[in-house]
Amino acid sequence: MAVVQSANAVIDCRPMFDVVLYQPEIPPNTGNIIRLCANTGVRLHLVRPLGFSLEDKQLLRAGLDYHEFASLTVYDDWADCLERFKDRRLLPVSTKGKRRYDQCVYAQGDVFVFGPESRGLPAEILEAVVEQQRIRVPMLPHSRSLNLSNAVAIVVYEAWRQIGFKSTIDSHPSA
Repeated sequence: MAVVQSANAVIDCRPMFDVVLYQPEIPPNTGNIIRLCANTGVRLHLVRPLGFSLEDKQLLRAGLDYHEFASLTVYDDWADCLERFKDRRLLPVSTKGKRRYDQCVYAQGDVFVFGPESRGLPAEILEAVVEQQRIRVPMLPHSRSLNLSNAVAIVVYEAWRQIGFKSTIDSHPSA
């Protein structure tokens, strides 16, 4: 955890949350998530291979002009991404998750991991995390999945709500 000390206070500079998209496939979904992250202070991480170019017109259109306000990191593979978060709590989000997203207590610094639109997270990623940290968004029986950008929004806003919609900026006593 990074802490910045000023003359009057100690400011907690941990990131609010991080979202990892493992091998995302659909450019407008990722563009929408870039916009969501820019507006919530969440950092976005993409794990290759991507199903599109970062210059894709649909990606850029969906993200509007929020790309410049989003923190985006791209990793060549899952191992590189996992190394980045080795000391953080990973919460894979999957239809195979055992715990509903609203039954989890979130903390600043949590990392939400989402799989590709067509197949979700692979078993090896899910099984590497304890069952209580594998979360899901409930749906009606026989439903396959939600749109990726909608699922990310649901989880991010619940986690943000739980910490009082605070960011690293407005958690400062003088803000």
